[in-house]
Amino acid sequence: MSSQYEIRAAYDSHGITVYQAYPAPIADAALRAGRFVAPFSFQRMTWIKPSFRWLMHRSNWARKPGQERVLAVRISRAGWEEALSRAVLTTGDPAALAGAAVHVQWDPERSVRGAALNHYSIQVGVGRHLVRTFADEWTTGITDLTPQVRKAAALIQGGQAARAARLLPCERVYPLPPALAARVRPCGAG
Repeated sequence: MSSQYEIRAAYDSHGITVYQAYPAPIADAALRAGRFVAPFSFQRMTWIKPSFRWLMHRSNWARKPGQERVLAVRISRAGWEEALSRAVLTTGDPAALAGAAVHVQWDPERSVRGAALNHYSIQVGVGRHLVRTFADEWTTGITDLTPQVRKAAALIQGGQAARAARLLPCERVYPLPPALAARVRPCGAG
């Protein structure tokens, strides 16, 4: 039986792709350097999302102020799983959450048109004490998806959601080891 709390992502045996939206100065600097550099903040939590559609919902297809550029951030599977091994659910014990290096929350996954679906998408907040590790050790590549996002958004606005969907990354269920699944899924979530 399929869980409503499965991680769906673009991945292979070496890495997983997560998505983030930034203003142009942060995106341009990261793309030039091939990794995150100033003005990216190493002093605050950064949220990574393996669901492209969820980020499109959150950034309003790269139209929300401060989220005009969409980056595909390739991170190692070892880094991804290390982050999850240090995660605490945002709906859990507030004291545990306050000291956690990584926060995890689940929000309804979205359709191409933005409607909430009946399964959930994971958001992973990498805390400020782990951000340098994320940026310098786990990240293996950064790609600008903004032109693709804008093209898909225009197709959706023009009533061509099916054509837009073909431009989106192919995501499939990520095979979590049982101990990690138990750590990041809400209690009683299969």
